[in-house]
Amino acid sequence: MTLKTLRLSSSGAKVALRSAGRGAPVVLVHGVGLQSAAWGPQIEALSAHHHVIALDMPGHGGSDPLPEGSGLEAFVAWAAEALAALGLGPVSLAGHSMGALIAGGLAVEHPDLLRRVALLNPVFCRAPADRAAVEARAALIRAGEINHAAPLSRWFSLDPEERAVRSATKSWLEAVSPTGYATAYSAFATGDATYAARMGEIRIPLLALTGSEDANSTPQMARAIADTVQNGRHETIKGHRHMVNLTAPDLVNHALAEWLARPDAPAVIHEVAS
Repeated sequence: MTLKTLRLSSSGAKVALRSAGRGAPVVLVHGVGLQSAAWGPQIEALSAHHHVIALDMPGHGGSDPLPEGSGLEAFVAWAAEALAALGLGPVSLAGHSMGALIAGGLAVEHPDLLRRVALLNPVFCRAPADRAAVEARAALIRAGEINHAAPLSRWFSLDPEERAVRSATKSWLEAVSPTGYATAYSAFATGDATYAARMGEIRIPLLALTGSEDANSTPQMARAIADTVQNGRHETIKGHRHMVNLTAPDLVNHALAEWLARPDAPAVIHEVAS
């Protein structure tokens, strides 16, 4: 695996990334507070047959931030410019959480850049109470009140088998720029509605995958996304929460390998036992 940087032509902003493997390109975008290293199990597995590029989101890892107050549309525009700078032609794109919002927005705004899209632990049309809760968290983060223990308690169970990946996730949260974190989280708080009304425009094969115990990126949301788009499939990894790509990597990698292999993905329900 190689660590690299891109320079975006319009802004000159730096984009840090991890690159591994050869073959058809697969681009990965992580969630709020994390970095490209959070895709470690997927980079290792998928790079056996693909060229995998995991991007550091703006203000995370080694990537330059977007201006404070940037909404989801700005993150989508950033991702489109990053894909153009990579110069790989249409790619398969997978995003987790906030990365899933970016990936979904790209599939709406720039379908020519993508061959297919996978949304891991996506949020979609939150209920009013859930929207109020996440917006309240965003306001606290903007005010500098950052509590890393809270997301860890939502994202992981107390299963001893999750200790190592929980510890790694804690280190990524602690390393993120507070300003970059606040900007991304604020975009995440309202981004579930940004492209919701246009998701039906997506025609490329789409996978929406989440954990059965993810209280905020629920199986119902994944199902609703798959039912809304024109070529969607949803999967639920039973017994897992928000960081399912780390807590159930083999199952997620298998689902992604199937997604990459299938030219078509009709909407179905498919539960995977842990």
